[in-house]
Amino acid sequence: MNASKILLSFVAGAAIGAALGVLFAPDKGTETRKKIADKSHDVADSIKDGFNDFVDGIKDKFKQVKSDAEDVAEKGISAYNKGRAQTSGVI
Repeated sequence: MNASKILLSFVAGAAIGAALGVLFAPDKGTETRKKIADKSHDVADSIKDGFNDFVDGIKDKFKQVKSDAEDVAEKGISAYNKGRAQTSGVI
């Protein structure tokens, strides 16, 4: 399972658990609504943090792939130039 699915499962489980815990708590309606609002903000923050971590991971992977591609391109150009230099006197 990849990291985004694990994170999504964790956040969904936390949200469901928090909602059930608040709904079954023996508090007044105003207190319950405040708790629900607070938990909603906490879950939203968790989702934002998870999304930002996911985006940062994608950016890091992109930078690595770009760097690897540049290395391959440089090696290809070098090999081409070397081969060209070796065959220039043949013709």
